[in-house]
Amino acid sequence: MADPLSLASKIAASGLKAQETRLRIVSENLANAQSTGSTPGADAYRRKTIGFSAEIDRASGASKVGITRISTDPSEFDVEYDPSNPAADAKGMVKMPNVNMLIELADMREANRSYEANLQTIKQTRELVSMTIDLLRSQ
Repeated sequence: MADPLSLASKIAASGLKAQETRLRIVSENLANAQSTGSTPGADAYRRKTIGFSAEIDRASGASKVGITRISTDPSEFDVEYDPSNPAADAKGMVKMPNVNMLIELADMREANRSYEANLQTIKQTRELVSMTIDLLRSQ
């Protein structure tokens, strides 16, 4: 049987890694929120999405967080009139990225909170291990 404190740390560490990747994807989306194509009629930046799953760690039997996919959002691009843009088509219309800043900021906040919760789990696990060692020393 695996040590429950060790399992808690492994599970929380997998959560940290997943949320780190999620924050990176959100950052890419925010950084490219105004990135249009470079040639007339070209597609703009397409928002990236991330999918998670529960994965069983065979060695310990713990259920960890895994990343199933990083893909793109298939939703339509917004179109704006900007004939001076190099990506403008013959009518002066430019495809804008399908990135919604409010959704990205909400996603970033949620990922940040999940990251902090996993980090707190690791801190508390360390504290419990330290307390256990102290108890064993005093006997």
